[in-house]
Amino acid sequence: MSKTKGTIAILTGGGDVPGLNPAIRAATIRANRNGYKVVGLRNGWEGIMKIDRTKPLENQEFCQILTEQNVQKIARTGGTFLHTSRTKPSKVAKDKVPENIRDKYNADENDLTDEIIKNLEYLGIEYLVPIGGDDTLSYGLRLHKAGVRCVGIPKTMDNDVPGTDYCIGFSTCVTRTIEFTHQLRTCAGSHERLLVIEVMGRYAGYTALVPAMAGASDRCVIPEFEFDIERLTELLVKDRRDNESNYSVVLISEGAMFKGAEMIFSNQATDAYGHKKLGGIGDMVSAELMARTPKYNNGETIHTINQRMSYMTRSGQPDAIDSIVPMAYGNLAIDLIMEGKSGRMVCLKNGRYDHVPFEVVTEYEKKIDVERFYDTERYRPHYHNCMGMPQFIMTSD
Repeated sequence: MSKTKGTIAILTGGGDVPGLNPAIRAATIRANRNGYKVVGLRNGWEGIMKIDRTKPLENQEFCQILTEQNVQKIARTGGTFLHTSRTKPSKVAKDKVPENIRDKYNADENDLTDEIIKNLEYLGIEYLVPIGGDDTLSYGLRLHKAGVRCVGIPKTMDNDVPGTDYCIGFSTCVTRTIEFTHQLRTCAGSHERLLVIEVMGRYAGYTALVPAMAGASDRCVIPEFEFDIERLTELLVKDRRDNESNYSVVLISEGAMFKGAEMIFSNQATDAYGHKKLGGIGDMVSAELMARTPKYNNGETIHTINQRMSYMTRSGQPDAIDSIVPMAYGNLAIDLIMEGKSGRMVCLKNGRYDHVPFEVVTEYEKKIDVERFYDTERYRPHYHNCMGMPQFIMTSD
């Protein structure tokens, strides 16, 4: 199959979030109306890895021709219309290598980048638009350096992709966290307990700190600062005592760490990018709080309500911001393609849409500036003057 000029491919990688479908829809409609053919690559990097070069594009299991008609309604729903995976083509285990190329790639760990490039060329892809977090985009950068024309769109609930103030999915995550936390208050208040809620956030604590700033909790602990469980217990018991309804609330980032300890993992298995599945810090904090509360409550134990938000905050339809920003990102990506630009990532900086070099996604880690925005004594957001700050106050690099 010869390369077809004017064909754009879109894929989504990593975890699903609300807002992916509005980006796919916007990019497809804008591209179609400007004369481009758009191909959806299903199942992220895994899908393009499994292209059958004996079949035409229209008969590929992991390809779908995208048109204004078949994407028109998808922006109303969450998740990703194209499905996703956590595959890293430069690090593929032997048993995950497609059967038709296992004779060539039979090491315990295999780099299939050459096959990815051949598959893109076979499909006639002129431009690639990967939508994902730093893992997905870092592989997009790898392809860009190999000569594939790429324009990236940042997505992650944790809002930790470098180079942008905003990643698709973050606002809905914050909205859900605030909403569900307030719903759980009725249980905590009725039973006069400490409410412990574990939220997303592996290395960056935006998903805990921003809701706390909005009044969702009394305290929060984040990955950027190791917390003292004794101090946290003391604060929460005081918060409970000061509350007429006799309860208090703490948000725990899944990547938060006890002082002198390490991250808590639900198991030791890793994904293709080397990440172990987090989970369980909320359970441990809850148990430790109960054990320590008698010291600050006249010898009486205060019981806890322990809830892990997890997929609750990444499910369902996008909120308003995660409907508008992805629309703009999708259009901006096509703008760059029409201008002949590649090796860029669309972004929001200081409230304005822009684009930055793709390389930024691997140049540094985006985390909360603890000195500016986190009170390490009170385990609370720290800010004084919001004049001139970005929309979410603390999410700018």
